[in-house]
Amino acid sequence: MTTATQPRGEARTADHPRAGRTERLRRATRWWPALPLVLLLIAPYSALPLPGLLDGPIGSPGNLQLLALCLLFGGLATGYDLLLGRTGLLSFGHALYFAAGTYVTNTVMLEAGLPFALSAPLGLLAGAALSVLLGAVSLRVSGIGFSMVTLAFAQAGSILVQRDPGGVTGGEEGRAAPADKMPAALVGIDHTPELYWIALAYLVVVLLVVGRAVRSPTGRVWEGIKENERRVEVLGLRPYGFKLTAFVLAGALAALGGIVHLLLTGGATPQTTTSDFTLSLLVMVVLGGSGTRWGPMAGGILYTWADHRLGDLANSGAVADLPAVLRVPLSQPLFLLGALFVAVIYLLPGGMARLPARLRAARTTTAHKEATTP
Repeated sequence: MTTATQPRGEARTADHPRAGRTERLRRATRWWPALPLVLLLIAPYSALPLPGLLDGPIGSPGNLQLLALCLLFGGLATGYDLLLGRTGLLSFGHALYFAAGTYVTNTVMLEAGLPFALSAPLGLLAGAALSVLLGAVSLRVSGIGFSMVTLAFAQAGSILVQRDPGGVTGGEEGRAAPADKMPAALVGIDHTPELYWIALAYLVVVLLVVGRAVRSPTGRVWEGIKENERRVEVLGLRPYGFKLTAFVLAGALAALGGIVHLLLTGGATPQTTTSDFTLSLLVMVVLGGSGTRWGPMAGGILYTWADHRLGDLANSGAVADLPAVLRVPLSQPLFLLGALFVAVIYLLPGGMARLPARLRAARTTTAHKEATTP
């Protein structure tokens, strides 16, 4: 008895339409980020309300300020994930480079009288130079030792800012940016849309830089260092230089974010120098999904939105009218944020970025069970 088999060429021909459809679908979905980008660009012109998410129309100044902060921290968390999710470096001092961008830019405007256009590059350069200096020292150790060294540097920087040496940092109160040195097109409530677009531009720049870096040969070495640093050494590569590159790039992106934060808030505040600030970035990255393309951004946006909106909920009349057993915990924004974080960790292991894959896996499992059930 003979078995008829389909010629290989015919099989390839039969599979060709399906392969062609898959390829066309892949090309069509490749540009999907353009749609949310367009929606974000036109948000200042929108009068659409989002009840429960925002107070009033999207394009109102207060909502645009909140959205700008969400975009800023989405970009900042994406840059921080270069260390944590891409290279496996747990740094507790990332706030230091963010604060360097803010404080140096503001101090140069106040003390040297230079305009923002000249002060901002100096702030960016200071953040990058500081990351080179401290990264070169911190990366001499690894593991928990590296984390502790970065924490020590961050604590020293925070204490220095709060001690207000020479009156240049403003101590615990910080210092407001000089309005006469800021661009006229960015000062005042009427120019909130321009500030929002700057925050959006920062997010896009960070996503492009991080995406390009991760796909580069250096990015592949980062991935190898994260998986097994000893194996990278065996291949004849020096992990120290590659780790320092990731450290400096992440620090420069953080300094740029600090400059944008100065524009959005109109001043430098010591809260951005504390280790709690870096811990917030860590929570953002874990919440969204460390080591993923869009996860840190989503985590940064969600955390920042929740940080502001849950504070409003905690102080609302609806919570004030609850019994004490509910009112006391719900009136604490940090409690609400912690509960949200724990819920996501337990319900979505790997962060929000893993949700689509988990849904597809669940759908496939269900379809397989249905197909095999008599």
